[in-house]
Amino acid sequence: MADDAHETIEVTRDDAGVVTVTMNRPRVKNALSDRMFIELESTFGSLRDDADARVLVLTGAGGDFCSGADLGAPPEIRDANGLARMRRLHRLARALHDVPQPKIARIPGIAAGAGLSLALGCDLTIASDAARFSAIFSRRGLSTDMGAAWLLPRLVGLHRAKQLALFGEVIDAAEAERIGLVNRVVPAAELDATVDDWASRLAAGPPVALTQIIDLLDRAFETPFDALLADEGSAQALCFTTDDTREAMTAFFEKRDPTYQGR
Repeated sequence: MADDAHETIEVTRDDAGVVTVTMNRPRVKNALSDRMFIELESTFGSLRDDADARVLVLTGAGGDFCSGADLGAPPEIRDANGLARMRRLHRLARALHDVPQPKIARIPGIAAGAGLSLALGCDLTIASDAARFSAIFSRRGLSTDMGAAWLLPRLVGLHRAKQLALFGEVIDAAEAERIGLVNRVVPAAELDATVDDWASRLAAGPPVALTQIIDLLDRAFETPFDALLADEGSAQALCFTTDDTREAMTAFFEKRDPTYQGR
């Protein structure tokens, strides 16, 4: 099912609750326009309280993911609206981070600058072997944004993150997989099937437990060990109150696959 109320993105949802958001400005490699900031932020925000949405897949049209923020506006316009523009980027990064459902980035081609930040802001990343990646900010005379300075060192380590950000070099999919920037690289012809497989498996999983796992892991680097143990205890106690956990236990003993309802 498609939502036609957008100008720069396409939103579809299948019967399993997989919501696919496609950035749709292929002529500029899906560069983030002001309108796209608004539409993505609104769409991500709407998922927070959407009990029927099980998984978010974020991708781009025309064979690319996203080439970053659209720098096509005249310099005087960019200068006059710089702070407002950054606030929009920050709201978008926060909105993506706050989506509680598992998030998969489907990366068919270039993911650069703020586009790279969007991809890495997802919980899982699957790339085509034709994909390319760049923290290109420094080559445009810019510092990092959209959470890149937070995301990169957590994925690839501090020194590797500095190398990527300081040089802004383009790396191919094989190198991105080798250094841990993406979870998996597959041939272009297998990208859709692989994303569909991961998305369907997550959509069939226990929503409350998956959300708790994502939240715990996202906070792990800033949380002292004892505090994280306490948080794990609270999350586990919540899971034990759900029908889904009882269903999982019953299905285990009955030697069948569980059916989760998200409650």
